[in-house]
Amino acid sequence: MVGGGPGAFIGVVHRMAAALDGEFELIAGAFASRPERSREQGRALGLDAGRVYGTWREMAEAEAALGEDRRIEAVSIVTPNHLHHPVAATFLNAGIPVICDKPMTTTLADADDLCDTVERTGLTFALTHNYTGYPMVKEARHLVRSGRLGTVRKVVAEYPQGWLSTRLEETGHKQASWRQDPDRAGGSSAVGDIGSHAHNLVCYVTDLEIDAVFADLSAQVPGRVMEDDAGVLVRFVSGARGVVMASQVSTGEENGLALRVYGDRGGLIWRQECPDRLHLLFPDAARQTLTRGSPWLSAAARHATRLPPGHPEGFIEAFANIYRSAGRKIGAAIAGVEADPLDRDFPDHVDGARGMRFIESVLKSDARERWVGMGGDP
Repeated sequence: MVGGGPGAFIGVVHRMAAALDGEFELIAGAFASRPERSREQGRALGLDAGRVYGTWREMAEAEAALGEDRRIEAVSIVTPNHLHHPVAATFLNAGIPVICDKPMTTTLADADDLCDTVERTGLTFALTHNYTGYPMVKEARHLVRSGRLGTVRKVVAEYPQGWLSTRLEETGHKQASWRQDPDRAGGSSAVGDIGSHAHNLVCYVTDLEIDAVFADLSAQVPGRVMEDDAGVLVRFVSGARGVVMASQVSTGEENGLALRVYGDRGGLIWRQECPDRLHLLFPDAARQTLTRGSPWLSAAARHATRLPPGHPEGFIEAFANIYRSAGRKIGAAIAGVEADPLDRDFPDHVDGARGMRFIESVLKSDARERWVGMGGDP
C-alpha cells in the first residue's frame, strides 16, 4: 500500500476491503510522506520492518528487485490525488498491478498516459469507484441494459454532503486540507472528489456516452479557493438528458449519493444510504421495491451479494467486491488462465480516463459559461 498512514480514513477502508475475502495479504507499504510516520503505521500493522519503506519510490525499486517469487503482487494507492499518476505509472512499469483510489489522475493528459502504460504492460488496473460494487447497483445496470426501462430519456445523479459547510480545512483537518489544496486535489475539489463518483455511477448503470456538459461551479463558503458546490447539465449522444449534482455544503446531509434513471417504459431509483433496495417505477403498475439477496435478481447482483436478505450489507462490502474481483483477475493472470467474466466487472483505466475527461470538460464549461463537448470543444 502507498498512502493510508496514521489518521487516513480511506486507507483503513481499503485495508479492510482487501482483507475481507482473503485474496490479499498486506506485506509492504510506504504509508506516509514522512518516513517516520510510514514506519509508525507499519509497526501498528505488524509488518516486517524491512518491508516498510520511507518513500514510494524506494518501495517500487526495492520490491521490483526482489523478483517475481518474493515481490508484492499488487499495490494499492490511497494517496491524495496528485500522486496517483506517478505512483501508478512507476509500479506498472516495475511489473506490478495497481489498485488505485479515484480520481485516477489530476489531468486528462496524465490519464491518457496511464492508459497507454496499462495497455503496454498488460497488467491489471482497478479503480475503486466502490459504489459499482453494490449488488443493487449491478441490478440497476442489468435492468437498464436489458431494456426493462425502455429507451433512457432522463438521468439524475446527486451527491450531497454537508461536511465542508464551514472552512474545516483551516482547522488542520487532514481530509479537508488536501481536498481544498489545488496542488494535491487537482483542478477540482467537489467534482473530483464526489462528482466523479456520481458521473461514474451514471456511466456504469446506463452505458450512455456523454456528448456535452453545461456546468456551474461555486465556492459557497466565503474565502474558499476551490469549488464546494457543482451543478452540471448533461447531454448524451443518444439524445437523453441528465443532471449531475455534487455538493459538500448541503448542510445536514451525510452521504446522500442517489441515482434516478427514467426510460420510456419505466424508471428506477437507488440511494446509497439505503443500498439494499432498488425502486422500480412503471406507469401501469404499482411501484416495486427489489431487495438485495433475492433469488430472482441478476447473476451480477447475486455474485456481489454476501449475506442473506435482511442482513444489511454496505460500504466495506462494496469496496471488497472490487478488491475480490481484482484479486481474482490478478491471480488468474499469474496462473496463466482467464478470469471469470463476473470477476472482470470493476472500474478500470478506461473508466478513469472517462472520469477525467468529464472533470476537465466541467471545468472548461464553468470557465466559459457555455456548453462544452466531452472532447473540450463547444
